[in-house]
Amino acid sequence: MTDDTTPFDATDLPDVVKRYLKAHNEHDLPAASAALTPDATVIDDGRTYEGIPAIERWLDRATSEYTYTTTLIGAEQDGPDRYTVTQRLEGDFPGGTVDLRYRFLLDQGLISHLTIAP
Repeated sequence: MTDDTTPFDATDLPDVVKRYLKAHNEHDLPAASAALTPDATVIDDGRTYEGIPAIERWLDRATSEYTYTTTLIGAEQDGPDRYTVTQRLEGDFPGGTVDLRYRFLLDQGLISHLTIAP
């Protein structure tokens, strides 16, 4: 089995990924939604959210439930239009600190699929 991931400087991430992460971290729902395809899917905490309205409800809940800071600790290109960004979250949620991998799949310059998991 080969490892097809390529570590690279996070500044080389596609603009749409950088815009989404900035919007998510700043709790900017309109900007985060604008980075997604209309039929995007997000998987977080074992739950699946399909389409912009469901994702916006998830984002609103996820960004207001706890107070936290994020630190970018890594980025990789997993293949054409596939990227993984690892961020450390520290805050008032259970456990206080967690490293999360945001796995992005892009379609025509927008995010069509995002899985968030440790």
